[in-house]
Amino acid sequence: MSAGRAERQEGAHDVSGQRRATSFDIAHLAGVSQPTVSRALRGSPTVSAATRARIEAIAKQLNYSVDRSASNLRSGSTRTLALLLFRDPSPDETLINPFFLAMLGSIMGACADRGYDLLISFQQLASDWHTDYEDSHRADGLILLGYGDYADYHQRLVDMVAQRTHFVRWGHVQPDQPGLTIGCDNLAGARTATEHLIAQGAKRIAFIGDATDHYPEMKERWRGYAEALAAAGLDRHDALQVDAISTEEDGTRAARELLARGKAFDGLVAASDLIALAAMRVLSAAGLRVPEHVKVVGFDDIPAAAFASPPLTTVAQDAAAAGRRLVDVLLAQIKGEAAQSQVLPTRLIVRRSSGAPLATQGI
Repeated sequence: MSAGRAERQEGAHDVSGQRRATSFDIAHLAGVSQPTVSRALRGSPTVSAATRARIEAIAKQLNYSVDRSASNLRSGSTRTLALLLFRDPSPDETLINPFFLAMLGSIMGACADRGYDLLISFQQLASDWHTDYEDSHRADGLILLGYGDYADYHQRLVDMVAQRTHFVRWGHVQPDQPGLTIGCDNLAGARTATEHLIAQGAKRIAFIGDATDHYPEMKERWRGYAEALAAAGLDRHDALQVDAISTEEDGTRAARELLARGKAFDGLVAASDLIALAAMRVLSAAGLRVPEHVKVVGFDDIPAAAFASPPLTTVAQDAAAAGRRLVDVLLAQIKGEAAQSQVLPTRLIVRRSSGAPLATQGI
């Protein structure tokens, strides 16, 4: 039962039979939500000083006191972890990046092995998911999955650290970021992919993927691509890079934009498999054959990559290991044990889309 339901259903009257004030009464008078009242009365840094003072004054006027037993109940261990999935914008909001689906099975298995239940929830970056969790305490810790715009949720991570929320996220690992992160070696993976295209004879290689601080994972992949070109003495042309997030829709748009710029290219590094698969369809519709005219490499090794036509060469992230690490690092944090962010290695899976000889291709 949630804190709000408990407050509405239990102890509604005092010993004299008079109805006791609730946090919902305070919320109504203060013109805020009930969760905001709960946060304010606990001194949460997510509530402004002015709002907290107004709420405390109303609570005093109503002789309201916090139910400490309910608070203690909420703060106890639930033996449950919460997995929050954040979706990139797309026409069909039910779609989940297949890479995260592959990771989900590993996370579920790791939780079961360690005696924990797993609560799975979709979240919108625009919602107050970080404060909702603090209020409800439906789980002992959070696992955050989904790329999203880092500029949009960075402050949320800072707030969660301030609230001492236990959480770990999958994403780009960097020294100054708040909280703990598990991620893959994006730079090395993309560099290896680009070096592979160069080895297959590609000399004018394009890149589709967001190369800004809004999507640090993709920016690192762009950096790996740029480093490989520089090491090989090949020119990098701004016209051969188009920003795109990891959806087929955006991959299609970006590939069309790349062709419309009229700059010839014979290789393409895509920042995700979803982008790569969409780009191959656009190239085919334009009369360009893969790999004869354009050699293509993706990133993620989602199941569809092996069944594409032609099968897609891609950089594989170990989804099974990633899921286990996320759970282990989060549980260590919950238990007060030493825990730190980790970077996992990647490997190149060679298939026909990059034009490699059959003898070097993966299965």
